[in-house]
Amino acid sequence: MENQKHSENLNNSRNDPSEAAARKWFHRCLSILASLLILTGLVVVVVDPYFHYHKPFSFLSYRLYEERYTNDGISRHFDFDAMITGTSMAQNFKPSEMDELFGTNAVKETFSGAGYQELSENLGRALKRNPELKTVLWVVDYNGFLRDYDWKQYEDYPTYLYDDNPWNDTAYLFNKSILYHGVFSNVRMTLSHTKSTTMDEYSSWERDCGLDYILQSYDRENVTIPVDTGFGPEEKAKVEQTINTNVVDLVSQYPDVTFYIMYPPYSICYFDALMLKGTLYRQLQAEQTATELLLDCPNVRLYNFFDQYDIICNTDYYCDDGHYNSEVNSMLLQMMAEDKCLVTRENYLEKLAAERKFFSSYDYDAIYEQAGTDESFSASTTYSLSSSDFCRPSASQSLTCSSYSPDSSIVSANVLRIHR
Repeated sequence: MENQKHSENLNNSRNDPSEAAARKWFHRCLSILASLLILTGLVVVVVDPYFHYHKPFSFLSYRLYEERYTNDGISRHFDFDAMITGTSMAQNFKPSEMDELFGTNAVKETFSGAGYQELSENLGRALKRNPELKTVLWVVDYNGFLRDYDWKQYEDYPTYLYDDNPWNDTAYLFNKSILYHGVFSNVRMTLSHTKSTTMDEYSSWERDCGLDYILQSYDRENVTIPVDTGFGPEEKAKVEQTINTNVVDLVSQYPDVTFYIMYPPYSICYFDALMLKGTLYRQLQAEQTATELLLDCPNVRLYNFFDQYDIICNTDYYCDDGHYNSEVNSMLLQMMAEDKCLVTRENYLEKLAAERKFFSSYDYDAIYEQAGTDESFSASTTYSLSSSDFCRPSASQSLTCSSYSPDSSIVSANVLRIHR
């Protein structure tokens, strides 16, 4: 009986003119909402601020700035045969300079704060998609040798942009942040006749440099002493896993690609911190392990700039203890083009010994005596390396010293100009 009454009430409601009007209004709203969603998706597809669907259109202006959103799209749709990749240490490289020096058509895909795995995965996708990619300049962070192979600084990544699954593209098509920061930004640039970000400008930065600026972020009086300062089998295995998993395995899959891999030249203040922490030798042993693995790859050209004292010891080039300005990037490109600072099987032990000698005996206190003064500091020191300063690997230790030809035992270092 109650069911029958309920059914009669529903039938009466359907015949109610007010309900008919409400139903019509509801359906119209659904149609408008669906149309707005479709229109929103179409606008994102056409503007495509992160190049997920197509290459840039000539009638639009593009702002390139979000590396983790933009780089995969560059790999997918830009025309290039060379790539510059790395962390913030690579951001100030200019692809136009690489093109001029190496005869390439380069793009730049850097990731600030990236670990080895993130760089490797992005480069792997680019190599898989673009058979024309034959030259890679890869800045391998020196301070990452002893991190876990899958270390990462951030948790949230727009992985929906990295795959070929169309179903998760909804996170791109209907995303308020992408609409505002991507689509609307590009539309505003287009309407105001603002030119697109160039590949040289993309991800680059310019900051005030000099010792006073370094000391704003580096407090040598409060350097944290690490728990472990040694380098044993566990540390060696960690370096091997990091380099093999993220670099060697990828490089070996593409024997026809030339990889220019470089260790970035951190400032003298970075090595001061290693000395204060007691980890200089540990870092050098990690470097030796990584270097030997990379030298086993026939398509790798490895560069080490730690003997470029005119750069490392000139704090005017640095905004903190590691990051150098664009002038240094240009110098590094020029040196690589001329094969300066190339690491080989024949010279890598000599280079390691020179690093150990120089950075372990450097007068670091003299640097900071000049902070806050108007005087410049310069010094010139010549280091003579005896045969015992050169190192050979042994089964028990990665850096052990043995005899070496005295013909190559002299290394000169003209140091250091710290101008204010």
